[in-house]
Amino acid sequence: MYENNTEEIIQAQNKKEGAMENLLQINSGLIWSIVRRFAGRGYEQEELYQIGAIGLIKAIQRFDTRYEVKLSTYAVPYIIGEIKRFLRDDGLIKVSRRIKELATKIRDVQKQYGEDITIQKMAVILKTTKEEITVALEYTKPIESIYEEAYENEEMYKVEKINIGIDEESTIVDKITLKEMVENLEKQEKEIVLLRYFKDKTQCQVARILGISQVQVSRIEKKVLEKMRKKLIC
Repeated sequence: MYENNTEEIIQAQNKKEGAMENLLQINSGLIWSIVRRFAGRGYEQEELYQIGAIGLIKAIQRFDTRYEVKLSTYAVPYIIGEIKRFLRDDGLIKVSRRIKELATKIRDVQKQYGEDITIQKMAVILKTTKEEITVALEYTKPIESIYEEAYENEEMYKVEKINIGIDEESTIVDKITLKEMVENLEKQEKEIVLLRYFKDKTQCQVARILGISQVQVSRIEKKVLEKMRKKLIC
């Protein structure tokens, strides 16, 4: 799905007439799939689609055809980032009062028991679910991404300010691909991947948060990575 050929991407980057429009058309389903995640924010979906299209255009312009990754995979963070910045700048990314109150209680619990307290234990203390705890922790974080502009009014992303070698470049591409694959993991596998690769937690920290042993974390992580490698090869 959302396949593109290298020649067409290069043509779009070189501003050949019709090439960019064709890529936007081919990937319109991708943009719509992301736009639907932001339903109910006070804007027409068609308007958010136009914002998402800007993100796709930026992704196409910055895409390196040497990457062993689909353009659609590479473009997802750009599209999401563009829509999030639009909503944030317009003051429409908000959390409910209930979630805000829960987030305040979570901070109090973390002060009392330490920041490594598990989500499960917080849920017991606050008499709520682990899912509610996770939502409160996630939605009260500031929006920050390597795909945001490095400086105000400058058309350059933070990721492009990093002086990277081949290995580091591959790691960034792998993480972009990983985001797309995480949704298909089982719940515990997903929690471990998010904590390890997106929250930069050690295996010991993950073990404490999830209430399991470090050996279990290591075993599950190894199994998940092997499963993902096989999917990438296929």
